[in-house]
Amino acid sequence: MPFDPSSLSNFMLFLAAWGGAFIAALWLSLIIWTYRDIRQRARDPLARILAVLVTAVLFLPGIVIYLILRPPRTLEDEYQHTLEEEALLQAIEESTVCPGCGRRIKENWKICPNCHTKLRKVCHQCGKLMELPWNLCPYCGTPEPGMRRENLTLDEALRPIPTDGNEQTESEAEEAQEK
Repeated sequence: MPFDPSSLSNFMLFLAAWGGAFIAALWLSLIIWTYRDIRQRARDPLARILAVLVTAVLFLPGIVIYLILRPPRTLEDEYQHTLEEEALLQAIEESTVCPGCGRRIKENWKICPNCHTKLRKVCHQCGKLMELPWNLCPYCGTPEPGMRRENLTLDEALRPIPTDGNEQTESEAEEAQEK
């Protein structure tokens, strides 16, 4: 089989066309990848346009420049990071601190072990812990000892006062007044 220069020329032409098509496809795919990537990393339209232009004009050096300059985190990563920070801050703010010394305390402590500030009081009826300003136990509904009836709600004021047997009930007192 004799050597045919035209077949070599055709083969080289085919190889150049295939290489050119590959380079063009690579160039176009890098432009598309850059656009998609910068869209996930930046909201600024100018930054998006510049990133795509650098890749489109400079090709391989442009993609290297883009990879060096692109934001390190995606917008989704930034959002997740912000949520984590907010959750941590909220957890820190929600932790109970002593009003006297500012140190962390537990919910079931009656007295701060650091500065001895009274934190809560015990209900004399059910024994559960109550906040200091509360005049009525939220667990059993018992008013604090010595609390006047005027300070109670309407439902509480209408309840009969417990007696020891020596005192008159309200209804007995009213009947005695009517007689």
